[in-house]
Amino acid sequence: MITEYWPLFGLRLRTPRLELRVPGPDDLQRLAAVAAAGVHAPDRQPFVVPWTDVTPLERARNTLQWHWNTWARWSPREWSLNFVTVADGQVIGTQALDAKDFAVLRQVGTGSWLGREHQGKGYGTEMRAAVLDLAFTGLGAGWATSEAFADNDASYGVSRRLGYVDDGTARHLVRGEAVVGRRLRLDREGWAAARTVDVRIEGLEPCLPMFGL
Repeated sequence: MITEYWPLFGLRLRTPRLELRVPGPDDLQRLAAVAAAGVHAPDRQPFVVPWTDVTPLERARNTLQWHWNTWARWSPREWSLNFVTVADGQVIGTQALDAKDFAVLRQVGTGSWLGREHQGKGYGTEMRAAVLDLAFTGLGAGWATSEAFADNDASYGVSRRLGYVDDGTARHLVRGEAVVGRRLRLDREGWAAARTVDVRIEGLEPCLPMFGL
């Protein structure tokens, strides 16, 4: 089985409503279709890299290439773990957890998106809570970071509900204009105090060397 060589394919995170897993070809096809259908309103751009400012077909291909690229570039020193988020058997979006020199720094970052029809249902909070549990409980992280544009109230709200605190600002060039990003940080104590989502982690032990642990 492929998990003998790439054990991440056996990793599962389960919450009351969701399953997060590393996608195989069928899951990637479904995720690409979700991206093609739309991730945000056309008059907004919530990403620093405007990968969605293209045709639906190109959005689907960008999604596939991103996942393939993260697999190809994976190393214990620098990794990006990208899950598909599944609700009621349907792929609805993706949640990422990434780090550099994690074995020493013990810090992770997160990123995510949901198809437009699945937004506003609390899934964003639940799926980020899942990867935070993986980071803090499963991998022994000390800190997690996030960032959202100043006008992205939904993403900022998820961070605040999960215990993040403000950690300064950053400036980005998006669609030819300067945009302010709000940085946030979560430590182990803040995560433990705000933790409300039950998460079950399956298949982690064989993966630990891939994280440098």
